[in-house]
Amino acid sequence: MLRIEYVYWLIGAFLAICAWRDLAARRWTMAAFWAVIACAFLFGDAIKQATANGMRWPAQVMGAGVIALGLLAAAARPFRSASATADTGTTPIGPAQVTPQNTPREESSLGNQLFLPALTIPVATLVLVLLAPYLSVYGARVIDPTQPTLVALGLACVIAFVAALRTTRAPAGQGFAEGHRLLDAVGSVALLPMLLATLGSVFAATGVGDTIAAIATTFIPVDERYACLAAFALGMVVFTMVMGNAFAAFPVMMAGIGLPLLVAKHGAVPAALGSIGMLTGYCGTLLTPMAANFNIVPAVLLELRDQYAVIRAQVPTALVLLTVNFVLMMLLVFR
Repeated sequence: MLRIEYVYWLIGAFLAICAWRDLAARRWTMAAFWAVIACAFLFGDAIKQATANGMRWPAQVMGAGVIALGLLAAAARPFRSASATADTGTTPIGPAQVTPQNTPREESSLGNQLFLPALTIPVATLVLVLLAPYLSVYGARVIDPTQPTLVALGLACVIAFVAALRTTRAPAGQGFAEGHRLLDAVGSVALLPMLLATLGSVFAATGVGDTIAAIATTFIPVDERYACLAAFALGMVVFTMVMGNAFAAFPVMMAGIGLPLLVAKHGAVPAALGSIGMLTGYCGTLLTPMAANFNIVPAVLLELRDQYAVIRAQVPTALVLLTVNFVLMMLLVFR
């Protein structure tokens, strides 16, 4: 059975490879940074089990590693590391020879085929999730039924990697090398989605949702369901802009407005409210520099003169999506 732990181990293995390559290139800070995160992915379950058995030191060591991550992130220079990778010409992991059979194809000759690997991820994830209940070997489920979406997403990424290699005719080693180069270019910002999602859970646990509910009952007519829905949608956008990620805003807004007012009071459908509400939050992601990994890092990688150029280009799309999402919620949430 494919479990979520296998996905974590796969991510940890890739991060360990990145750490090894940075170590070989004498980029000590980046090597240490990726090595600490790799340990979290590779040994997280073991640390959790050890803590449950009464052993505190593994968790304490990992806690020290988290503190070290903050120091390493402040000391690292990710964009310089990216250029260093190109300048030093470190040997990619895997086959380095290029033969007529595996010569990478030029970007200009690929055209729209370049989008195939990226589109493979959502399509393969959807197909695997829908087929998960029916995929079995000798009576055992292939995909863990407790985490089918995340397992399917991890498997879809592997399929997309293979599709990218076939599309570009590049050796597998080049895929690892380019992934490492991009990860070094992004640097610690690559962790933002995960950290911000955790931040949202922390906010919800500390009662921020209750504060939002108190504010909502003071300033909006709670007996009017569409007013509550508008407050929820705009709150998702605003909190996403403040926190930088819809995952961080979602638990706060659901605890403050979604569950007590829309679901409990007005009978909203939780599935429709949650799915469309999350997509509404992403409209805020398009509008904020706090989502640095989406909006600021690309501007730096593309060497744009205006660091907010990506955000400016996304404003019309964000406003149109916000309008469409709100209309969809009006039509579907109260069915």
